[in-house]
Amino acid sequence: MTVPVIDAPAPAYRKRKRSKMPFVIGGIVLVVAIVATAIALSVSSTASAAKEEISIGLVNEPQNLDIRSTAGVALDQILIDNVYQGLVGLKPGTVDQIVPVLAERMPEVSSDGRTYDFALRDGVAFHDGAKLAAQDVVASLTAALTPEVVGGAATVTAPDARSVRVVLAEPNSQLLWLLANRPGLILEAKAKNRLSNSANGTGPFRFEQWKQGDSLTLVRNDDYWGDAANLKTVVFRFIPDGRAAVSALKEGDLDVHAALLPSLRSEFDGNRDFRLERADGTDVFTLAFNSAKPPLNDLRVREALSRAIDTKALIETQHGDGKQIGGPITRLEPGYQDLSAVNAYDPAAARKLLAEAGQQNLSLTLTAPNFYDQSTIDLISTQLADVGVSVKVKRVEFATWLEQVYTNHDYQLSYVDHAEARDFGNYANPGYYFGYDSAKVQQLYAESLRATDPTTANELLSAAEKQVAADAPAKWLYNYTPTNVISTKVTGFPRANTNSRLNLEGVSIHG
Repeated sequence: MTVPVIDAPAPAYRKRKRSKMPFVIGGIVLVVAIVATAIALSVSSTASAAKEEISIGLVNEPQNLDIRSTAGVALDQILIDNVYQGLVGLKPGTVDQIVPVLAERMPEVSSDGRTYDFALRDGVAFHDGAKLAAQDVVASLTAALTPEVVGGAATVTAPDARSVRVVLAEPNSQLLWLLANRPGLILEAKAKNRLSNSANGTGPFRFEQWKQGDSLTLVRNDDYWGDAANLKTVVFRFIPDGRAAVSALKEGDLDVHAALLPSLRSEFDGNRDFRLERADGTDVFTLAFNSAKPPLNDLRVREALSRAIDTKALIETQHGDGKQIGGPITRLEPGYQDLSAVNAYDPAAARKLLAEAGQQNLSLTLTAPNFYDQSTIDLISTQLADVGVSVKVKRVEFATWLEQVYTNHDYQLSYVDHAEARDFGNYANPGYYFGYDSAKVQQLYAESLRATDPTTANELLSAAEKQVAADAPAKWLYNYTPTNVISTKVTGFPRANTNSRLNLEGVSIHG
C-alpha cells in the first residue's frame, strides 16, 4: 500500500542563537588586526570557495524514521538517495528516469517480463562499515515485494555472491519503478540499529542526529562508494509556519526552503540573494470522498460535489503554483490523458444531482492536516455551500489525520496533497482510505501491470483512469508545482520532484 504524502509539522520555528564576539582592548587589537590581515590575504583567492554546511527548511517533520512502515514523504525527502539507496533509483532532478545505483547496470529482463537479473556493484558498504552482500538485497526485497505490492508472488534469490534475481509469478510493468522507490531500498539484514530513530544505509550521507521538533542532521559519508558529496553537513529544519520560514531565510538561518506558500512569493520580489524555482512534480491536491460510507457511497452525491468545485478559481489562489488536472494521473506520468471535462464545474447540475439523491440539505465534515493554507479550504467550503452543502472543517495534527483518515477511514471528506508519483494503484485498492471499490478499475489496472508492451500498458492505465474519473471517488483540485526559495550561493539543487525526494549528492554552497 502506498503512503500518503504529507508529514507532521514541527512546532513553530525557533531561531538559533548567534554567538557574540568578545570585546578586545589595547595592543591585542593591533595583533588581531595583523593576523586577520595575513589570513585574509592568504585566503582571498578562495573567498568564494565552497562551504561545508547547508540548512534546508522543510514544512513537514517525519513521525519516526522507519521508512519501511512510516507514512509521509518527509522521510522520502530526507532519507531516499541521501541515506538509503536501491538497486536502481531516479536520476536527480527527474520524476521517473530510472538509473542503476547499487546495481552495476540496468537489469537483464526475460522476454516474458517475469525475471530480472541484477549484477551488484563492488565496493559498497553500509554506514556501520558492513559490506553490502547479496543476502542484504535478498532480505530487503523479499520483505518489500509482497503480493500486495507487485500483484502476485515474487521470489528473490542470489545465484552467486555478486548477483540477485527477482522472479515474478506475473509480469509487472511497474517493477523497476517500485525498485527505484521505497519498496526497492536496501537495508542491512543484520543491522542492530533501531529504524524508528536512526538510519543505516549506503548513500552519500550518514544519519547524524534528530532533534525532534527542530531539525535532523546528515553528514558526509567519507567512505561512500561513489563520488563524494560536496557538502559535509546537511541540516534539515522543520518550519511549518510560512512566515517563520521567510524570516529564517532573510536572517540567514536557512539557505533553502522547500515549498514556499504561494501567497508569500511577493516577499522575495527584488531580493537578489534568492531565486524562486517552481519544481515540476506529481503532487495532486486531492479532495477525497469516503466512498464506503453514506451518503458518499452514492455516485450522484460524489458527482455533485465534484461539479460544485471550480478548480480554476482554486488555481488562481496558488499564484502560479498549480496546474489544472481532471484525474489522478499528472502530465509527467504514464497513462495521462486530459480528463478536465469529466465532472467539470457545473453548480446547476450539482444541485440537480443532490436533489435526485434526496440530499438538498447535506452537511459534511472535511478533515485536513492543520498546516495547510486555510484560504484554499475556505474557498472549497464556499463553493460547496453555493450548491447547498454545508461543510464543517476539522483541522487536525497530521498524526491524528493518519490515524483517523488514513488508517481508520473515519472521515467524510479529506483534503491532502498526494505527492507520490505513479500512485494510481491506490484507486485499484479497495482497502485504501478512499473506500473506492471498482472491479472494472481493478481488472484494467491488473492487465496494465501484466502488459509487457509499454504502449499497451499505458492504454490500459488510461482506460482505468477514465473510469475512476467518472466514478468520482475524489476531486483532483490541481497539480501542485511548489516554489522553492534557494540562496544564490547554492548550486545543483534539484529542480523537479522536490516534494517527493531531495537528492543532495551534487549540491554545493559557496561563501
